[in-house]
Amino acid sequence: MTVATTAVPESARAGLTTTQAHRLLATVGTNALPVTRGPQAWRMLLGQFTHFFALMLWAATGFALLAGMPQLAVAIVVVILVNGGFAFWQEYRADRAADRLRDLMPATATVRRDGRRRTVPVAELVPGDLVLLESGDRVSADLRTVQAVGLAVDESLLTGESVPRRAAGGEALYAGTFVVEGAGEAVVAKTGSATRLAAIAALTRRTPPPRSPLARRLDRVVGVVGASALVVGVLFFGLALLLGTSAMEGFVFALGVTVALVPEGLLPTVTLSLARGAHTMATRKALVKHLEAVETLGSVTFICTDKTGTLTRNEMVVTRVWTPAGTARIDGSGYDPRGTVEATDEVRGAVAEIAYAAVRASSGRLARRDGGWVPSGDPMEVALHVLARRAGVDVTTRERREPTLARHPFDPRLLLSSTLVGDTLYVKGAPESVLARCPAGNGDAALAAHAMADGGLRVLAVARRRGVRRSTVDGALADLTLLGVVGLADPPRPDAAAAVASCRRAGIKLAMVTGDHPGTARAVAEEVGLLGPDRLVLDGPGLPDDDAALAGLLDRDGVVVARVKPEDKLRIANALRARGHVVAMTGDGVNDAPALRAADIGVAMGATGSDVAREAADLVLLDDHFSTIVAAVELGRATFANIRRFLTYHLTDNVAELAPFVAWALTGGRFPLAIGVLQVLALDIGTDLLPALALGAEPPNDRALKGRARTGQLIDRAVLGRAFGVLGPAEVLASLGAFTAVLLLGGWNWGETPPAALAATASGTAFAAIVLGQLANAYACRSESRPVWRVGLRGNPLLPAAIAMELVLLAGFLGVPPLARLLGGTWPAAAGWLLAAAAIPVVLFADAAAKAVRARTRKQPFREGGV
Repeated sequence: MTVATTAVPESARAGLTTTQAHRLLATVGTNALPVTRGPQAWRMLLGQFTHFFALMLWAATGFALLAGMPQLAVAIVVVILVNGGFAFWQEYRADRAADRLRDLMPATATVRRDGRRRTVPVAELVPGDLVLLESGDRVSADLRTVQAVGLAVDESLLTGESVPRRAAGGEALYAGTFVVEGAGEAVVAKTGSATRLAAIAALTRRTPPPRSPLARRLDRVVGVVGASALVVGVLFFGLALLLGTSAMEGFVFALGVTVALVPEGLLPTVTLSLARGAHTMATRKALVKHLEAVETLGSVTFICTDKTGTLTRNEMVVTRVWTPAGTARIDGSGYDPRGTVEATDEVRGAVAEIAYAAVRASSGRLARRDGGWVPSGDPMEVALHVLARRAGVDVTTRERREPTLARHPFDPRLLLSSTLVGDTLYVKGAPESVLARCPAGNGDAALAAHAMADGGLRVLAVARRRGVRRSTVDGALADLTLLGVVGLADPPRPDAAAAVASCRRAGIKLAMVTGDHPGTARAVAEEVGLLGPDRLVLDGPGLPDDDAALAGLLDRDGVVVARVKPEDKLRIANALRARGHVVAMTGDGVNDAPALRAADIGVAMGATGSDVAREAADLVLLDDHFSTIVAAVELGRATFANIRRFLTYHLTDNVAELAPFVAWALTGGRFPLAIGVLQVLALDIGTDLLPALALGAEPPNDRALKGRARTGQLIDRAVLGRAFGVLGPAEVLASLGAFTAVLLLGGWNWGETPPAALAATASGTAFAAIVLGQLANAYACRSESRPVWRVGLRGNPLLPAAIAMELVLLAGFLGVPPLARLLGGTWPAAAGWLLAAAAIPVVLFADAAAKAVRARTRKQPFREGGV
């Protein structure tokens, strides 16, 4: 058996003594990564009560107490507490959803101490410890091998390379990687925060996550609306004084105007909409760690995706076999042994012979576990066992009948492995190594191997030699008989191509960013349709040093970047963001974590990815499918559209709430105040909140993934035009018209102060008209381009329930005497209800007319930009 060793002192081969280990542990500290803690719960809760809207409402509470209105002060405090408490609970749940991450390090390690084999906690490993490694172990610190027997290590979590690395004596092994084959001994070089894994984790922590597009947009909305409310309140306070109103009445009036302009339900509605989007994504195998990531997904303009496990299945499979008799195509799914060999009978017989030889020269096997087939050992060798099963070879029975006499694990110098069975030596390895040992018949085989490699396949050559004795096996790697060449692939996921096409329809640019070989990356990109018209494949080491040049090179659709390092992925994310893109970066390895954190939306693999990557990401794919990202983008776009829907809904209500105060002020009090401040709060937090939440749950329509994402403002000219130019004025016309009609029917004359009973009935009618107008407004806001009768009343089951509850609350606010007296409006008469109900057709007609005019102006129906 070939054993790779490196010269080390014999004392090191004996390991440390227990005394030495304890002394070093006290000096260098435990072998553990620094723990990153999330925000403390009390800070999260405090933040919900100290944002701009909350501070404005706290100030309004104080002013209400100073003005001698304790009921109003209590009502505002209730609003603050309900809003803040609910928003905190949703954020807390989302933040803690990602806490179920396993520790990347194993619990124990096998070492040699005091000259004996011992198992110690990983945290107690120290530099100089001699670690004993076997297949299936996770490397627990940065090591330097002193002996390697066919040692193969899966480093994909660190490097992105999908093929295990063969380690010889004297080579470095890194914490967090896996031993997939062979055995070895290695001396601990670095532990804890000094390991390469810790360095990448530190780079991740030093990379501040960018502020989400939604947060920036909400900041603008809150700032503009809050400042507008304060300015308008001050202006109307001055106007009230100029019109001869007392300072106290003017202050109450200004306070009412300010409260009317502040959409108290906006932030909890946004939070609930995001929470619902996050819940829906979770049902589709996408775990959102931060609620704002839901909307960010809808704004994505560039996706940088990994290859292995995301676009591909991360399952090696044999797809082509060349034999001297001809070529066979192998069909099957993953590690399922069922499959077919498409070839002539002669070629199928040759494939069976090749498969058996390849399996005997390997140690990896297919295993049955928990009702399914799983790999045990090197995935490439397992794929050869699967080939044998598909070719009808019963390897297990033949192994019992023909036991192994000698095994030579893969030798990184010779690039091959071999096994002696009886008097036959079976050999498999790199084509250039095996073919060189076959004196005849390898010309066509070399051409076949090159063709497979150019097609992105991993290629192995398989040979044998008969008449070998055990005593001469070391010199038998010559005069081999070539059996054939095997091509292996990591096949794309079946839904990857459709998901890539969906991204293209959505106007999202794609790039493959992988640590794999350029040829393999190109082949997968071509197969799933990702490779762009430029057919640009870049090599990580050759990327330009200048970030602007890098961004210019990458800012195209369908580019492939292979053999990238962690620093490269981080530079790519930052360069594309600097160019104005909203970037989603996918990854599964520790090496991906810094880039995941720097991107606008980091997407980690949940099924096969590392804990470090999941901790750094905003979104975790529970099934690792690229198509799940596309589904999440669709939900993100729907969430963005929903936020615009209920913003339009809220702002329309603000217009209807503000108008009575404006009318009162502009007439110098000759026109009575239709509604009071407490009624405004009842509208914002009572009747309006549930329909707004229902609008936040509007499902994606068939245009969500058509065209580029809307990356502008939440409140733009379209939203303002509908709220302040169409829907709001329609509600004002209906509510103030109904209020005025009830006053006139009760004998009121202009400029007079109406009797208290008449004023209360008229106020109740105005309140009812606003609520019923908002009922119609909720349905009108479901679409920015189609009237209600074209959208239909179905499609959002939450909206009818919300409308029903809105009507129940309306009846309670007007029909329950204590509530009616507190708010200031009473139950309308029959004529009042008819006048209030007129708000429904008024709003719907105004909405339909405005949409018709807009459609004629554009000469085509308005498309909601993928909304």
